[in-house]
Amino acid sequence: MLQPDALRLDSPAKRRGSLSDYLAIARLDHSTKHVFIVPGMVFAVLLRGVHSESPGAAVILGLLTAVCIASANYVINEWLDRDFDAHHPTKSQRSAVRHDLAGHWVVVEWLVFLIVGLACAYAASTTMLVLACLFALQGVIYNVPPIRTKDRAYLDVISESVNNPLRLMIGWAMIDPTTLPPGSIILSYWLGGAFLMGAKRLSEYRQIVTSHGRETLERYRASFARYTESSLTVSCFVYAMLSAFFLAVFLLKYRIEYLLLMPLIVALFGHYLALSMKPDSSAQRPEKLFRELKLIVLSLLIAAGFIVTTFVDIPAIEPLSAQRYIVVQ
Repeated sequence: MLQPDALRLDSPAKRRGSLSDYLAIARLDHSTKHVFIVPGMVFAVLLRGVHSESPGAAVILGLLTAVCIASANYVINEWLDRDFDAHHPTKSQRSAVRHDLAGHWVVVEWLVFLIVGLACAYAASTTMLVLACLFALQGVIYNVPPIRTKDRAYLDVISESVNNPLRLMIGWAMIDPTTLPPGSIILSYWLGGAFLMGAKRLSEYRQIVTSHGRETLERYRASFARYTESSLTVSCFVYAMLSAFFLAVFLLKYRIEYLLLMPLIVALFGHYLALSMKPDSSAQRPEKLFRELKLIVLSLLIAAGFIVTTFVDIPAIEPLSAQRYIVVQ
């Protein structure tokens, strides 16, 4: 299943893969993406309190689960995409493209990460195990033919961004494995992830079409055949608006003071979209976003505002949740 022989490029110039080359396709350096777990932990503490019998162990096991399952997904991603990535300006430097990796060892690596991840999830809780299975299943649906949603326009973004709410729920399950987060915040997280993935594709589209032409872009990723710069930009707006809508529903229901954070959140969306339109944008490499100072400052301001509005009641804004009309006479 993991060896598309019809697509494999067996070049005699390729060096046989070493252990470091096999580890490279697991993308352990992308672990910074698991920062999306943290809000799940925070929301669980604030809304539910700690319901885990051993929260310290649950956090460690949850992090190991997320890292291992994500790496298992990356392994099949890089292996099955190696011939397509060869057409990408930077992904052509990936280990699976440059080196001759053995398919059976790739399968073994995938299984090792998968089994370790599922074992950690099983040790944490039943909820964590279910989430880990869904996380692993997403990797198969997204990458493996005949489904391979990454080749289908719009479905590629929606299916890839499901990793965001899964990480949110993993964080929540570390603290409270007896429940799941409210549906409004799950949907907001999912659509926020879709915005990030849409912005990433917009950035790739602009860069590759400009430097190598649309034909090269479509050879790299089949879904781009149905995208245009305009449609990608509009999709980003739609994902951002829907994410903000469900976030506002969550904020109104659980703590109205959080509404004061919306201008900063809107600014964060806007800055990220502007960032995606820069040449060689960091939006194409989310694991490197910590280098974007303005983005980090906005994120820290939102985090600080969240802390303040959690513990400070502001009665003056409570009328915003009631029906009121502007009287003109």
